[in-house]
Order: sequence, then C-alpha cells, then structure tokens
Amino acid sequence: MKRILITGGGGYIGSMLTTDLINLGYRVTVIDLLKYDKGSLDHLYINQNFTFINGDARNENIIKKHLKNHEYIIPLAGLVGAPLCEKNKKDAVSTNLNAIKLILKFFTNKNKLIYLTTNSGYGIGEKDKFCDENSPLNPISLYGRTKCDAEYEVSKKKNTISFRLATVFGASYRMRSDLLVNNFVQRAVNKNYIDIFEPKFRRNFIHIKDVIRGIIFSIQNFDKLKSNVYNLGLSNANITKIDLAKKIKKQYKKLKITVIKNKSDPDKRDYFVSNAKIEKKGFKAKISLDNGIKELIHIFKNNKNKIINNY
Repeated sequence: MKRILITGGGGYIGSMLTTDLINLGYRVTVIDLLKYDKGSLDHLYINQNFTFINGDARNENIIKKHLKNHEYIIPLAGLVGAPLCEKNKKDAVSTNLNAIKLILKFFTNKNKLIYLTTNSGYGIGEKDKFCDENSPLNPISLYGRTKCDAEYEVSKKKNTISFRLATVFGASYRMRSDLLVNNFVQRAVNKNYIDIFEPKFRRNFIHIKDVIRGIIFSIQNFDKLKSNVYNLGLSNANITKIDLAKKIKKQYKKLKITVIKNKSDPDKRDYFVSNAKIEKKGFKAKISLDNGIKELIHIFKNNKNKIINNY
C-alpha cells in the first residue's frame, strides 16, 4: 500500500486530494496548521488509513521525521495568490520556497515528489501565442517568483514531477471564493453584478476534480512522467475575463456585467496555455467551465456558511 505525505492537506486542493486518495485505499499523512478551516478534514478522522499532524511544513524536525516513512511527497502548504504574498512577504518566501528546500534537503532515492506550481509564472504571454513548458518564465508577482524558484529547486532532483496549474475552480471541503471563476460566480449570485478591469486579459482554467485526477494519474504513471514539468489545465478553457463573465450570465440571467475602463487590474497576468504535453502522456482535463459554473451557482445560492479566504 502506497504511503503519501501531504503538507497543507487541509487546504483547498489538499482536502479534496486527501479524501480521494483515502477512498482509493492509499495511506495518507497530512501536515497542516488548519489556519483557515478547522473542519475541512473532519470526515476523514474515522478512517484508519488517515493520519493528521497539526504542525508547520517549515518545521525541520517534523519534515525529517515523516519524509523517510512515505514514498510519495505532495507539498501543498503555501501562501497562494499575489495579494496574500504581498501582504506577508516573509512568510511567502519561507513557506512557498524554503519549505520546499527543506523537503529536498531530506529527500532520498526512495521518495517521489509531485509538486504543484502555477502557470502564473508565464506572466504576460505573447499575443496570439500559447505558452508551453519551453516558454520563458517571467513571473510578475512575489507569489509567481517563489513558486518558479521552488520549481527550479525541484527540477534538480530526478524523482520529481512538477505541474504548472491553470487557475482552479470548483467546490472543496475548504472552500475559497477568491479564485477568479469562484469569485465571479459568488459576486453574480450575491450582488447580481460583476465589474471587470481589463476584460481582455487571458487565463487558462481547470476544475479542482481534474487537478486531483491529474495528481492521481501521476502517482499511477510516475515513471512515465518523472523528471519533467507539465502544464495542467483544461484546453478548451483558454478564455478572456469578459468571456468568462458572459458564460456565467448565460446561466445566471440576472447578472449585469460592467467593464471599468479607466482602472487597471493589479493582477497583470495575461496568457493562453498549451496543455498538449500532459495530454500526449494520456491525461486530459474534462470538466467544463459550464458545469463548474452550474455547480458554483448552486453552492453560493444554497450554502450560507462564511467562506474564509486567504486574505
């Protein structure tokens, strides 16, 4: 039975990944401070294959102790997003970069590492051109820089896979509404309007369940994928912000969309992304933006629990 260690396993992606891995019969240990949602893993404590450690991924003693007992390491602990990293610069570097270096310090040939980074490292892509894994990285935020620097450190080891994630959307045990699709749908449901700055900025998107599927695929096909980096996104979800808003309006007729012309978006990322490399290896994201929007409309209409975002 494979043993998997996940730092940040109580987070937006982590809580969903941990659940699916447990359901598949893997033994999973999570290291997390549960800073934002104390209950995201409550449904797993009954399971004998689940171990929870309330601890910090930057703690050398904890990492050293547990790394040697686990074959797969999936470090998800981090400060996610440009605004949060700008607000907490020191913690951004220590968690997003130094905690990865700590894992690599004790990493052995018996370990296999699956690292999730971000395609925000592409920064501002060329017009009418897709970014692929050979495109230059030009991160324009501290968040992007810490993730790109960590990916570079990971790439020095052979038994590793790095995924550059598209912007994730969809429901989680530890819900977030600051991610672009989630945020637009929440604003549509709660306020019936969305105001958009720089509507032509481009993004690639992926549903959280497809992220989980991609990670499980990489565990099951590790030798075929290792020592490489892959974009991980939904190929038909390369769209602009205004097109995303229009997709939401199709399902939520009351929505009013306002384009603010004289205000700049603080997040300057603008790119389309090619996911051909991972698709050629046999994995393809398949949950559509339309289905994800439908899911999110139901959640924000019916679930009135307060969502605590990162910032």
